[in-house]
Amino acid sequence: MSSPIRWPEEGDGVARARQLGLACGRLRPGIRNTITDVPGVQVGHATLAEGSVRTGVTAIVPHRGNLYRDKPVAAAEVINGFGKSIGLMQMDELGVIETPILLTNTFAVGTCAMALIRHAIAANPDIGRETATVNPVVCECNDGFLNDIQAPAVTEAHALAALAAADADFASGAVGAGSGMSAFGFKGGIGSASRRLKLDGRVFHLGVLVLANFGRPGDLTLPDGRRVAPPAPEPGAAAERGSVIVVAATDVPLDARQLRRVLRRAGVGLARLGSFWGHGSGDVVLGFTTANRVHHDEVADLIAVTVLNEARIDRLFEAMAEATQEAVLDALAAAVTTTGRAGHHRPSLRDVLRPG
Repeated sequence: MSSPIRWPEEGDGVARARQLGLACGRLRPGIRNTITDVPGVQVGHATLAEGSVRTGVTAIVPHRGNLYRDKPVAAAEVINGFGKSIGLMQMDELGVIETPILLTNTFAVGTCAMALIRHAIAANPDIGRETATVNPVVCECNDGFLNDIQAPAVTEAHALAALAAADADFASGAVGAGSGMSAFGFKGGIGSASRRLKLDGRVFHLGVLVLANFGRPGDLTLPDGRRVAPPAPEPGAAAERGSVIVVAATDVPLDARQLRRVLRRAGVGLARLGSFWGHGSGDVVLGFTTANRVHHDEVADLIAVTVLNEARIDRLFEAMAEATQEAVLDALAAAVTTTGRAGHHRPSLRDVLRPG
């Protein structure tokens, strides 16, 4: 059952989707209703908001151990490949992730990748010499409407700051990589949601974090069926373009094939919001399970792996669809009205929905 709506007052700070009555689906959320309901997962931001710069970095850390040595099983699903991400090809081939995931703007992908490489080498000096190289994972969206994307504002220091700030509690909305993002003509950014699952009498979680920068103004569909538009859409805003990055985490034991099947259901959540994955929108989903890991220095020829009974996977499909839909609404609920580069403006969804 959803909580009663208490509309955020001025000065209350960040709102959540459920505060605005935007709960999605029937499954129960985790305690935080974020990706960090999956034990061990942490999120951190570095936000740049000064002058014409509205950008930043968001870090998703699967666990606080040595990710290069203890690699979570991972997968990726590209819904529409209009994007410039790094690291997805090897993730798809090997089915593991060996660095934190960084989200940023399109032109900062290389900078963030270099930061992840240096970060991994600092903990593993044998990388590239006595052992294999490292596969950094960085995903991006184009924040050029609100941000001066031609200014090389994001540095390796910002990427490392986001990693250092990672915690189970984190901000959402116009923060980190979401600082300059837009969605459906509103201010977009970072949002998150989770769902609680019971398997064999044990509690598990599936959590989602999104970088929401997609959707055509006027297409946004709320859970009750209402379609809402910004009060004054920008000229030429008819195209569906931008991008959305969906990052999922779970502690349900899955193999990479099963995980990819779950990730594919993010598209259901995006479609429920009114998106049709337009030509110019890079819609990318990636995720990992903390339950199954590949050890870099494994010496055994054969290893035992526990995986979900495939006949139970519908529970995760439903959770993925619901959490993706609500995570996008969470980003829109949290993001505040923002004016950025060249006076470009994005209103907050909560201001449009506010009663009276």
